[in-house]
Amino acid sequence: MERCNIPYARPGQVIGLFGGSFDPPHRGHVHVTVEAMKAFGLDRVWWLVSPGNPLKSRGPAPLAQRVEAARAVIDHPRVEITDIEALTKTRATADTLMALRRLYPGVRFVWLMGADNLAQFHKWKNWRLIMDSVPVGVIARPGDRISARMSPAARLYAKYRIDGQARHLLGRADAPAWCFVNVPMVDVSSSQIRARGEWDGRVLPE
Repeated sequence: MERCNIPYARPGQVIGLFGGSFDPPHRGHVHVTVEAMKAFGLDRVWWLVSPGNPLKSRGPAPLAQRVEAARAVIDHPRVEITDIEALTKTRATADTLMALRRLYPGVRFVWLMGADNLAQFHKWKNWRLIMDSVPVGVIARPGDRISARMSPAARLYAKYRIDGQARHLLGRADAPAWCFVNVPMVDVSSSQIRARGEWDGRVLPE
């Protein structure tokens, strides 16, 4: 079996999970990561570089190349780049979360996502299981604020929303709990980079 990057965490730590294909990783991912750590009281953030996104028909660049590119984009003592889903053999977020909770008893996980993902969160497999299992931190991205706040997930879980003024409490909150924060955003996306022909699986300059 191909070697997987297995991060270390001790019981009681609050770990933010930032999942995605990272095809390619870019400074927008870095910005979201740093802002989430500050906003939600996280001890660390793990980038879960996915073997493949079940909601996308086109396959991403090879996993090892995306992991290498991610490490070239961010060098932070509290950020870990991991392909642990290759070990757990999970693709859907709900399945990955269940596997991580078994592997790391006592660790508090927070799922991180952009507001664009909240807007279509109700299409994810077992999305309510995700909301009911771990706190969710939502970072606003350009143009996604209105659709995210009006989304089925936001409406159904409205009473569990933590006010932005108390966002630092999210990491220690019991699920269901979620918080939406507005931060200055970097308006760049992986799809834009691919469309410009700047990514073919090679390591990108920062």
